[in-house]
Amino acid sequence: MRAFDFINFTRTSIVGHRTRSILSGIGIAIGILTVTLLTAIGTGLHDYITAEFTQFGTNLIAIAPGKRTTRGPPTGVINSVRPLSIADGESLRSLPGVAKVMPLVQGNADVEAGKRSRRTTIFGVGPAMPSMWRMEVADGTFLPNDNPEAPRAYAVLGATMAGELFPNQSAVGEIIRVGSYRFRIIGVMAEKGQFLGFDLDDTLYIPAASALSLFNRDGVMEIDVNYHDSFTATQMAESLKAALLRRHGSEDFTITTQEQMLATLNTILGVITLGIAALGGISLLVGAVGILTVMTIAVQERISEIGLLRAVGATRSQITALFLGESTILSIAGGLTGLALGILVVFIANQLLPNLPVANAWNYILASLAIAAGIGLLSGVMPAIRAARIDPLEALRSE
Repeated sequence: MRAFDFINFTRTSIVGHRTRSILSGIGIAIGILTVTLLTAIGTGLHDYITAEFTQFGTNLIAIAPGKRTTRGPPTGVINSVRPLSIADGESLRSLPGVAKVMPLVQGNADVEAGKRSRRTTIFGVGPAMPSMWRMEVADGTFLPNDNPEAPRAYAVLGATMAGELFPNQSAVGEIIRVGSYRFRIIGVMAEKGQFLGFDLDDTLYIPAASALSLFNRDGVMEIDVNYHDSFTATQMAESLKAALLRRHGSEDFTITTQEQMLATLNTILGVITLGIAALGGISLLVGAVGILTVMTIAVQERISEIGLLRAVGATRSQITALFLGESTILSIAGGLTGLALGILVVFIANQLLPNLPVANAWNYILASLAIAAGIGLLSGVMPAIRAARIDPLEALRSE
């Protein structure tokens, strides 16, 4: 059988049974569409979270109290033998490669301004915070470079916080009360938005030493270090570790580079994306069952046709190839249709819902297309073998 005859026979068989062919392809199309949409959500989530973590700049290293095996959540209770102190952070400033150092303390408290009160997140930070976290001051200035152990009682409000406590007026120069402490506002931050659902504008920034006194803590929650581009994260981590070991005498702290944080996130999000892709793969299996059923019925309907082909000289292998080709083409056509619909839906979602994190995962899409072709091939194996084994005389008598 010539290649032209093979292609023409397969084409006419598919076109001649439009309803059956369409129904066969729909199952695969739905499977590919499902995989495309689910992996688009997973990839979009991955890109969104990665962007969220990198919006605070690069070349960052976080030092937290406690060993990795004993440390609790970042906002939990400090459980190391020796907490990290502001002095620990100051001792790191002179290390080669260190650009900026900032202690970090976090807590929640009621902030009062006149007759208005609002409970909010309070960050105890240093003057390097705007440059390290890529934030800008909209009005006034940020915390000055005071003595880190005895800073002045200054505070900076987030944009939302300023609007709530001082509507229709400038907050700079006003006095606020936090517990028994009073702070003078010297600045208001520009809008930053949210970080993983946390509103960075509904916050209050005060010196780290003031936050330690306010929350009655012995040590800071974290020390953030920004380093120069001429140094690698590994080099800086080793340098910081050696410096803190000299001060503490033991490794009662955990150093985490930005690369390590992103690597952990990528691993977690990769597993999530793979899991939802597997869910979409279930639809492909359903499509495979549909093609198997349709091809089995097709063999039964075309017994006389098979007998005629065998009578004019078609071999068993050629009969097998005809049915395998038909099922594979149906799968590929359905897969391409589902892919086109999936890409169209993702495009429309990006245009109408720009805040929805969706992005095409081409590696999963190409893999699903290859699987779809394989499913068509495997689904047609048994019916094709059965068709090839039909006795031509018996097949002609069935007419």
